[in-house]
Amino acid sequence: MLFVESDYDFACHHVTPINAFKDGGCSIAKAREARERWPGRFQVYAGVDPVFPEQALDSLEQQVEELKPVGLKLYPNSYKADGVIGWHMDDPEIAFPVFQRALDLGLKAVAIHKALPLGPVPMDHYRMDDIDAAADAFPDLQFEVVHGGFAFIEETAFQLARFPNVWVNLETTANLAVAKPGAFERVIAGLITHAGDGALERIMWASGASVIHGEPPLQWFWERFKFSDEMREREGLPEITEEIKRKILGLNYLRMHGLDAKVLARNMEGDEFSIARSKGKAKPYETTLAKGLAA
Repeated sequence: MLFVESDYDFACHHVTPINAFKDGGCSIAKAREARERWPGRFQVYAGVDPVFPEQALDSLEQQVEELKPVGLKLYPNSYKADGVIGWHMDDPEIAFPVFQRALDLGLKAVAIHKALPLGPVPMDHYRMDDIDAAADAFPDLQFEVVHGGFAFIEETAFQLARFPNVWVNLETTANLAVAKPGAFERVIAGLITHAGDGALERIMWASGASVIHGEPPLQWFWERFKFSDEMREREGLPEITEEIKRKILGLNYLRMHGLDAKVLARNMEGDEFSIARSKGKAKPYETTLAKGLAA
């Protein structure tokens, strides 16, 4: 879907610790397989549930040893048989020990699911306020707001303005580019209006595959996205150049993790996806639908 049917080259695989799903949503075993089979195409974020602190810290150490992750993925809700429990990023007893252990283990980033509630749960834990204290207490960690801008645009923008270690991951938000392009334009404009042009250095595209196919939003963004002249004049917005688009589509993410685009490109040369793409990009689901039905 990403490497043959789309123009994506490199991916970050998140272990998802949502215990309401059979394997958490995306298991450690799947992350291990992705890293082992395609080391030139994937890096990995570990995933733990901070509500269970001892288990979370032990699992994090195990995943660091097994997966060699570069970051940590967290969800603000924990799902148990008797209900849903939420936690906050500024909790010194639940969250901070996990952040400290991640830092001690050499991880660079903490990705936190925000803005987009997972089902009929209280919105409180999906708000942005609690990121402030975390970003301030752990300046050496990069806090990646997943689904950033889908809601709480102004709050997110002010965090981008105040904390140099807060980043916005456009997973799901990016899909507005096709479904509701006007809404997507307002999201990006809102982030820049309050945070300034520097926000464009810490906004990162994400496909969200395989929930939604990544190619249509990517193609729309690269070929068509720009601010209208009216909006630029009214809001004082910059022109969205190809250079800015390249940063959002990958260069910002590589810079956050200290990765070299040329080195990554060399590592992909001659792999199975490069060979398949050399024959021409496949249409969405052309190479994946039959496999999915067979499974």
